[in-house]
Amino acid sequence: MPWKETTLMSTRLEFVLLTQQPGANIAALCRNFGISRKTAYKWLERHRGQGNSGLQDRSRRPHASPASTHATLEAAILALNAEHPYWGARKLRTLLLCEAKPPHHSTIDAVLRRHGRTILGAPVRQEEVAPSRFEHAAPNLLWQMDFKGHFALTDARAGRCHPLTILDDHSRYNLCLSACGNEQRSTVQTALQATFERYGLPERMTADNGAPWGTSGRAGLSQLAVWLIRLGIRVGHSRPHHPQTQGKDERFHRTLKLELLQRNGFESLDACQFAFDRWRERYNTVRPHEALQQQTPISRYRASGRAFPSVLPPIEYPSGDTVRKVSDKGEISFQNRRYFIGEGLRTQLVAIKPTTIDDVFEVFFCHKEIRRINLRDSP
Repeated sequence: MPWKETTLMSTRLEFVLLTQQPGANIAALCRNFGISRKTAYKWLERHRGQGNSGLQDRSRRPHASPASTHATLEAAILALNAEHPYWGARKLRTLLLCEAKPPHHSTIDAVLRRHGRTILGAPVRQEEVAPSRFEHAAPNLLWQMDFKGHFALTDARAGRCHPLTILDDHSRYNLCLSACGNEQRSTVQTALQATFERYGLPERMTADNGAPWGTSGRAGLSQLAVWLIRLGIRVGHSRPHHPQTQGKDERFHRTLKLELLQRNGFESLDACQFAFDRWRERYNTVRPHEALQQQTPISRYRASGRAFPSVLPPIEYPSGDTVRKVSDKGEISFQNRRYFIGEGLRTQLVAIKPTTIDDVFEVFFCHKEIRRINLRDSP
């Protein structure tokens, strides 16, 4: 499959940067991006010789040069501020590191103030020391996923956009920013599969407790969670009313709203997706991130070595386990009694394992414990 025309530059750049990560498998990336190895090496060679400008038809003028005069440097700072009005002095300084002696961020602040420029949406600085951040030690150990609050399209007949976002915990790399027309399981699963095919599978994923990730009413797994577990992904959920569990994705949502959504209207989902793709490229490959010591997310991300399988692997349990098939009502039969397991597990195989307590058994679906059965209690 050829490159997508609407995101040609961003796709080429993303591919090149992923090949530069430690342990990158170029053959696997070629398969994930749907290009031949000949095409891949052509763009890698052009990028080595010409940088990013080698990946597009038009030239890319540098923001500054080592021989810049003071006036020229000020002009570069002002141009960067105009291009990135929501970025602070430290982020802008990162883009000026090509200078022989880049200015201190306080100098950039002074230039902006002198010309009456302000940082749009800048938060009020607090005196308290910011809490320490936790992050996983490597990419793909945890992905956070959620929907950004939906919003109306300018053409009322087109409905609403529900932005689906997935963020890698270690690198803050945005793996998915999809303009969805709803929040149904089939829509989310389609977007997830496309993400898995490009970047591979993570070890774990977290989401909130609402649909389609969680279930309401009686306990059990959602159909989406069942599919993820079949893929060997460990699924977790944030505690109710604790959005900080998804803190990195929530912070990503704030940036998305500030830099893109509150400034623009979109008449269709296609228009949303086009804008999302352009903004996502800049977020991943250009925008410095304070939590990453002003590095970009792409500098810390590499694709997973766990490929998305074309067919779901079979469910296998140890020979000593008692295996039952879940009925259409979400129940299993054990010891002549029926127990509810979950409607999301209909037609799936579960294993019943004895515990160290008499008459108490654990019910597992693949690696996940679903519930406990106590034969002394009513089902």
